[in-house]
Amino acid sequence: MTGLMPVMTLTTISLRLRAAVTPLTFGPPVTHVYNPLHYAWTLHRSYLSRYGAGTREFILLGMNPGPWGMAQSGIPFGDTRIVRDWLGLEGAVGRPDPEHPRRPVHGLDCTRREVSGRRLWGWARDRFGTPEHFFQRFFVINYCPLSFMEEGGRNRTPDKLPAAEREPLFAACDEALARMVGVLSPAVVMGVGRFAEKRARVALAGWEGEIACAPHPSPASPLANRGWDRLMDQAMKPWLAL
Repeated sequence: MTGLMPVMTLTTISLRLRAAVTPLTFGPPVTHVYNPLHYAWTLHRSYLSRYGAGTREFILLGMNPGPWGMAQSGIPFGDTRIVRDWLGLEGAVGRPDPEHPRRPVHGLDCTRREVSGRRLWGWARDRFGTPEHFFQRFFVINYCPLSFMEEGGRNRTPDKLPAAEREPLFAACDEALARMVGVLSPAVVMGVGRFAEKRARVALAGWEGEIACAPHPSPASPLANRGWDRLMDQAMKPWLAL
């Protein structure tokens, strides 16, 4: 992380990131791009305001919104049931425009579970009990705020975008991550998956903290399906007695 950046609040950083990525365009096979920092801003701002004050020991860094997680709730890994029942957040969510017919946004009324979010936030709940206890030491963010979908509804991850589309997107996301680390002052940024770890190493070049990696909790991972909570415990073992 080179140079000195003026201190901003997490809300200001998110608004700045939203403004930076809004004019970006993406071509086929991407047909729909969701930006929950627009249509789910009320909930996202509530998350930052309620849980983002102060410094933290650990940042858990995800990739980008999942269709049944942050794309619905505006919260990183935001499985809607956990957002309501454990994080205790409420708020209206609008609709992306255009909306993919196979990926409708119902906000906190969405009944489909986000497996990755259920696993990550379930780990936090089971290990720390209350959100307040967890957020004393942790904060959870996504590297990229955009969700990309192909014509048939298939999710397309940011690393699969063409270089000409990736570069301006990653530049904006790198800057936002560096600023968030400057505000939260963690000792460790833990990439949830290799993509997030790699982007952290680029965005935070020169930073004196530690960058590490935990396996992604995606149901596409056979290892995660055999018990992701144990994998997360192992990843955090150098710093936490769990």
